[in-house]
Formats: sequence, C-alpha cells, structure tokens
Amino acid sequence: MLDLEKVIKYAKTKKLVSEEQPFGPDNLVYKVSGKMFFLVSLDNIPHRVNLKCDPKLALELREKYKFVLPGYHMSKLHWNTIVFENDLTYDFLFEQIDNSYNLVVNGLSKKLQAEILFKC
Repeated sequence: MLDLEKVIKYAKTKKLVSEEQPFGPDNLVYKVSGKMFFLVSLDNIPHRVNLKCDPKLALELREKYKFVLPGYHMSKLHWNTIVFENDLTYDFLFEQIDNSYNLVVNGLSKKLQAEILFKC
C-alpha cells in the first residue's frame, strides 16, 4: 500500500504550490496560482485523492483501472478519484499528479505560466 505522506510530499515539490484546507481539517487541497490540481481526503481508508484530468483520458483511465473512479464531489468530466489499492503504483500516481498540475498550469495566463516556468 502506498504511503500517503510520500504522495503529498511529491505534490508539494511542484513549483508555486500552496496547501489549503477550505473543506475542513480532513481534506488537504493543493493549488498552483490559486487553482486546485490535487485534493487529499485524510479521513477515508483506503486513502483517496482527486486529480484534474483531461476528459478523454479520464474515461480511458476509469475503463482500464478499477482504482480510478469519477471525481468524488467534483466535476465527473474533469476530475478522477484514485483509490489507494494494492495495484496502484507510485509511478502511476505521480504521473497523474504531473498531468493534473500541468493541465492547470496550461490553463493559466501566459504571464503566470512564465512565472512558474522561471521560478527557481
């Protein structure tokens, strides 16, 4: 089973990421330039995370992996919930975190994208 702290630590390595708790103490939200890309529910066992996803890819992942579900309490079109099950790997989850982060960054203004790109 994956270590939630390791997953959170990975998400926090992204440039200009902030951690917030707008939905209460049991949910951690990670944003880039004020836009959410990663949500962690701390009170669910097994753990689960919500990640933004391209709609076409979201459907493909749900069909291929039993641990990928439509986004819980999110837009089912643009978000997936990934449940920490035995078949889930760090490589897969980190790739989905990267995809979510990049999807949000690519939707930002060119000025904000440049700030993120050149932030050390």
